[in-house]
Amino acid sequence: MKVLVVEDEKKIASLIRKDLEARGFVVDVAHRGDEGFTLASTQPYDVIVLDIMLPGRDGLSILRGLRERGMDVPVLLLTARSELNERLEGLNLGADDYLTKPFYIEELGARILALGRRASGIARSLLQVADLTVNLINREVTRGGRKLELTNREFVLLERLMRSPGRVFTRSQILEQAWDSDFDPGTNLVDVYVQRLRKKVDSETDVRLIETVRGVGYRIRGPD
Repeated sequence: MKVLVVEDEKKIASLIRKDLEARGFVVDVAHRGDEGFTLASTQPYDVIVLDIMLPGRDGLSILRGLRERGMDVPVLLLTARSELNERLEGLNLGADDYLTKPFYIEELGARILALGRRASGIARSLLQVADLTVNLINREVTRGGRKLELTNREFVLLERLMRSPGRVFTRSQILEQAWDSDFDPGTNLVDVYVQRLRKKVDSETDVRLIETVRGVGYRIRGPD
């Protein structure tokens, strides 16, 4: 599992990182809220550990921003305060769990593992952007109720884009992440498959979901 820890207290962040890495997790750490939001909104994570009180941007604002973008990554909130209103606000914004400081590092690790397992189940098997839906279990893709027939590579490409709505992927990133192969970076393979995918996804609707960002790459349209 890949975990993002957004915690401004460096000693606590270091302890969390060491414990999670000892469990075999890959861990990124941010000490400021703005840095944490940038990582959370541009990189794929299985779980995010998010302190509420942060410099730059507070944890609840980060959580709200992620959910508004349609990102359903599991979030565990850390707080030094125990007021009911704060916990309720976090849960209402879409937090999946919370832990009040001080806490046992073993309990935090167990909760993160539980969130990761839960997220890898049925609830995470369905990706949706607007009226486009991808079922990762039966590999069924529909747009406005209409079933789309995709090749394996088209499906993998669409899945990668839909896991991060609004995020722009360069052609090199798509080659590395969607195909996991060492292709010539000058190949037009990505452009060819994007055009094929676009014809199937966007051809019969006025709302275009697959967008070209000129000079950069491609993305699936995120929430307005």
